[in-house]
Amino acid sequence: MPLLSVNIDHIATLREARGTPYPDPVHGATLAVLGGADGITVHPREDRRHIKDRDVRILKQILTVPLTLEMALIPQMVDLAKEISPALVTLVPEKRAELTTEGGLAVAGVEERLRAELQRLFDAGIPVSIFIDPDKTQIKAAAGLGVPFIELHTGAYANSRSPQEEDHEFRILAEALEFALGLGLKVNAGHGLHYHNTARIARLPGIHALHTGHGIIAHAVFVGLERAVREMKEIMRG
Repeated sequence: MPLLSVNIDHIATLREARGTPYPDPVHGATLAVLGGADGITVHPREDRRHIKDRDVRILKQILTVPLTLEMALIPQMVDLAKEISPALVTLVPEKRAELTTEGGLAVAGVEERLRAELQRLFDAGIPVSIFIDPDKTQIKAAAGLGVPFIELHTGAYANSRSPQEEDHEFRILAEALEFALGLGLKVNAGHGLHYHNTARIARLPGIHALHTGHGIIAHAVFVGLERAVREMKEIMRG
């Protein structure tokens, strides 16, 4: 069974909607861990629209489970990662106008541009993952950069509009997973996973961890965060 790392960005989004000090994503993280989360994921964006540096620093101090830092590969974020030293950095593309990350990071063809900042993370001893579309060319390019992890973008699968489309996207993910494992990569997966589409992804042999948040936080509005995480873990076990 894969591990579950719960993304708590949307708690911070709710906080920032009114400019209040609550709800505190740090509090949310502690409840997620009580519900069985194996890790916590946050994405401090360049514009700090939800997760703040303060959140990241406190989470690093108090968490008893690994902290994953999703981030763009830019100098200021590398500086933050080096200060915090998270369990994992996941590199993602970032656009100011997007509501959420829209796709995987394009790696093929721009490897040399990425190497300098990547090396700063490697030199600091921080494990790095790249959030990537389930495309063999991109996976091979990521492996060539020397990262130990990739995270397969499950958005196309999660947004499928028919059982046939979901089956098609699932096969693409399964083939990408097998290819990545064959290159010696550890493989995470995430984006858009919720209570009706996670089970078959969790059953894929070789998935190390699932990173998801929106579906869990949305369900938590009605049942509470501990229970929402617990129910997702039950689905993954089942």
